[in-house]
Amino acid sequence: MIKNLNNIASDTNKFLNFYIKKQSKTELVRSMKYGLLPGGKKIRSKILLDVGKIFNLNYSSLIKIGAAVECIHAYSLIHDDLPCMDNDSIRRGKLSTHKKFGESTAVLAGNSLLTLAFEILSDRSLLLKEKTKNKLINLISKCSGHTGIAGGQYLDLSYEKKKIQKSKIVEMQIKKTGKLFAFCCMAPALIANEKINVVRFFENIGYEIGLLFQITDDLIDYKGISKKAGKKTKKDKKKGKATLISLLGYKNTIKYNIKIKNNILNKIDYYGKKSENLKKTILFIFEREK
Repeated sequence: MIKNLNNIASDTNKFLNFYIKKQSKTELVRSMKYGLLPGGKKIRSKILLDVGKIFNLNYSSLIKIGAAVECIHAYSLIHDDLPCMDNDSIRRGKLSTHKKFGESTAVLAGNSLLTLAFEILSDRSLLLKEKTKNKLINLISKCSGHTGIAGGQYLDLSYEKKKIQKSKIVEMQIKKTGKLFAFCCMAPALIANEKINVVRFFENIGYEIGLLFQITDDLIDYKGISKKAGKKTKKDKKKGKATLISLLGYKNTIKYNIKIKNNILNKIDYYGKKSENLKKTILFIFEREK
């Protein structure tokens, strides 16, 4: 599993390095690459490849789509770490982008990575029908903006130091984390031209994977060690973040997370051996050190 994950991360980074290198070199490239390339596990790309395997899709095309996803993810992390957001100084075991390059540069680097994702998806080297590319660009836009990551971050900040009901916390975490995972699950079904009910099935799987990932992340923050996590832990309680742990308690949140994990595994079991890689990735997400 780890070897496979590392191979996908390596192939994704190779493509991103190549893609950025062939563009006009600007003063922002260094900060963009700093926030994008080193340290990340590329789990979202792995999910994309795992679902792509179910539909027997081309590896090279999926790596390019995964690269676009990683640009979106990196942009969101760079902006989340800013002083006006979560004010985090460590990310992926090193200084946050704004700590390394300054706030204004970090904002511009994040913005540039966001738009780079759309460049990659619209590029002629991605050998998909134009109609399919348009669908992917439309979908990733909705997953990244006010109906997705940005909207989720807004709710996360506005819920601080407030008692929020479970359904609203889940909704916020699906927007903040689940939407991009949903894209990774839906994109292969769209490329394979599957029926709408299949696309919706994988959309919901993506939401659940995102929720599993976010809850596990919150559990790591609650009891994890900063050095192993690659970022400061025990932040959520200090900031009064609205998490399921703050609402349900640590042990009940673990039980809830187990339920989500089992629910995902039961659903994707429908695809038999073709879903084996996806199952392993789900377990990897769930078993991250807490």
